Amino acid sequence: MQDYIDQLNEAQREAVLQKDGPMIVIAGAGSGKTRVLTFRIAHLMHQGVDPFNILALTFTNKAAREMKNRIAQIVGSNEAKNLWMGTFHSVFAKILRIEGDKLGYPSNFTIYDSNDSQRLMRSIIREMNLDKDVYKYKQILSRISSFKNSLITVKAYRNDYDLQEADAMAKRPRMGDIYQEYVERCFKAGAMDFDDLLLRTNELLTRFPDVLAKYQQRFKYILVDEYQDTNHSQYLIVRALSDRFQNICVVGDDAQSIYAFRGANINNILNFQRDYDEVKSFRLEQNYRSTNNIVQAANSVIDKNKTKLEKVVWTENEPGSKIHVNRLMNDAEEGRFVASSIFEKRMQNQSKNGDFAVLYRTNAQSRAIEDALRRKDIPYRIYGGLSFYQRKEIKDVLAYLRLIVNPKDEEALKRVINFPTRGIGQTTMDKLSLAANHYKRSIFEIIEHIDKLDLKINRGTKTKLGNFINMIKSFQISAKREDAFYMTELVAKKSGLLQEFKKDGTPEGIAKLENIEELLNGVQDFVEGQKELVDATGSLTEFLEDVALATDMDKDIGDEDRVALMTIHLAKGLEFPYVYIVGLEEDLFPSAMSMNTRSELEEERRLFYVALTRAEKEAYLTYVISRYRWGKLIDAEPSRFIEEIDESFLDFMVPKDDYKFKSFIDRDIFDDDVDKSKLRQEKPKKATPPPSHKPTEQQLRKLRKLKPEGKTISKPAKPVNLKAGDLVEHERFGQGTVIEVNGAGIDAKASINFNSSGVKNLILKFAKLKKL
Repeated sequence: MQDYIDQLNEAQREAVLQKDGPMIVIAGAGSGKTRVLTFRIAHLMHQGVDPFNILALTFTNKAAREMKNRIAQIVGSNEAKNLWMGTFHSVFAKILRIEGDKLGYPSNFTIYDSNDSQRLMRSIIREMNLDKDVYKYKQILSRISSFKNSLITVKAYRNDYDLQEADAMAKRPRMGDIYQEYVERCFKAGAMDFDDLLLRTNELLTRFPDVLAKYQQRFKYILVDEYQDTNHSQYLIVRALSDRFQNICVVGDDAQSIYAFRGANINNILNFQRDYDEVKSFRLEQNYRSTNNIVQAANSVIDKNKTKLEKVVWTENEPGSKIHVNRLMNDAEEGRFVASSIFEKRMQNQSKNGDFAVLYRTNAQSRAIEDALRRKDIPYRIYGGLSFYQRKEIKDVLAYLRLIVNPKDEEALKRVINFPTRGIGQTTMDKLSLAANHYKRSIFEIIEHIDKLDLKINRGTKTKLGNFINMIKSFQISAKREDAFYMTELVAKKSGLLQEFKKDGTPEGIAKLENIEELLNGVQDFVEGQKELVDATGSLTEFLEDVALATDMDKDIGDEDRVALMTIHLAKGLEFPYVYIVGLEEDLFPSAMSMNTRSELEEERRLFYVALTRAEKEAYLTYVISRYRWGKLIDAEPSRFIEEIDESFLDFMVPKDDYKFKSFIDRDIFDDDVDKSKLRQEKPKKATPPPSHKPTEQQLRKLRKLKPEGKTISKPAKPVNLKAGDLVEHERFGQGTVIEVNGAGIDAKASINFNSSGVKNLILKFAKLKKL
């Protein structure tokens, strides 16, 4: 028996040595499924199976490369090269290159990416004279994608009354015409989009039995990774190709099925044993990744799901730390806690930044984490998306704000003058740019004086340009007296940006709306923080300077060691020694949009299971008492997933008894006005005289103490006794050195040179300083 077999545990060995027939490997988190797939392929080759006869399908190119490299180390690189191994799309594109002429496609057909598809769809909607606000191109493409992945062709759509009725009810009666036109235009261009690679493969195998027989004969052994993530179209291809020899091995974990939103069907793995006869089932239940506490905590949560395959994941690893649960006041404090914890653990354990991951449910949550990590000078990388301030919708809002502060900022103007769409086209912009260069003026100034210039721009366009300029000028007037939060909210509403993203009902549009909401939260947090500073106003200019400094630090300067920030969906398949799962609150995680049915809630629970099982040594769960939504502080409650973990595996960093609601109002204020004991004991002997309209001195004193409605009053803290040379730490600005102190008592002020943000002049009664 080969040496590599000796590296396997008993369950893994059985799965690798099973050669023929249908088989399913149910692989728990961290149980070595990649090793089983790799060694199984190598073992088949050692037993004389030609690598040309093996098909291995994965969901990422990275997974395919890693497996092929491991196999090459066992059987040699020359033989490994002959394997048909890759993603569903890459393997089926290869088949379509060979056989596509039967469907009328050239062998060198183009594969459209999402941008190509979007441009084509915009053209079709425009050429058909359809209302682009009703026929939103992204929504149309999303619907066509779901059709294709469910094998609903144009012909099938035309024959399905229910689908047509649903589109008619959604005021999109031309959906079928658009679908047909899109398919015809792609075909005419000799192009397929990503969904076509699956749809056309199904068509090829269905319409041409000789082609199906050819590939059934070739692929005598088929292996599918992450089978729980397959959609209906992928499922049918695998069924067709494996039907002759039925030597199919699927590997997956129903507890990690988290992609229903993009068409994955968990029933493919749940019902596998019904699809094939005499299926052999193997369970990989020993976890090699995580500590026992993490494994058992994850088990106690996923056990609450009713739709599942039975397995018991266990580990021989050490017990390890309990799952740390921390409650914070708000998202800014949550970010500071995460950053401080990473900083301390890095020092204590001599860990690398790359040992840490922060996972969140939505991309918008990264903002508070990013801000806190920057202030601690901890390098990080955003995976699967741009840094918060680099996202398009955020840059759109910031461009408006930049234009208000500096109307000569031409890049900002070009970015937003026709977004949202105002009917100001590229031809007009080209004329304005030429005139600006000729007269050596800014485009803003050219538009201001457009009536005095002969630019051959029609009256209607001039009116639109004038309206835009007037809007910016009105913003400038408001900015003279209002703070950054007020202005950002005003711009988001009045510019039409919010309305634009609200109209877009796709997941991308909703994410953009969430990001603008998170920007507002960040601005509000900034304005509150500026109250501590001498001569600071929280103005738009101050905020933009703060953002400019922050984004300069975001620039990627290489591949050095960084903390990983990503959504949980992107974390699947990864592992880190230390994992922070933030925002564990009802309506955030589980998401408010995923609690309408049991199946949706169970998918959210699987998502939490995936998040928790990314951790090797320690896991932290955080939630807040209140979180900003659209700049308003909303009460939050802890996620049900925290309650679902067996308490014996949890370490509450705030005592659990303290997790109950605490009143923010002194209860004694309600007991002063009336002596209720007298009311119970005595009845009035005569009519009570009418109350005086003049308030008593006691009432006046109370009224003076009440804060004005709508204003935030910062409660002065007891000033820290400081002198020049003292080392201090500030929640927002980090560590610094006191340069000088002026004044005394509650009027004391200090100049402090902070390591990461320079010299700041702070009012000590408001500054939240800690003397080091």
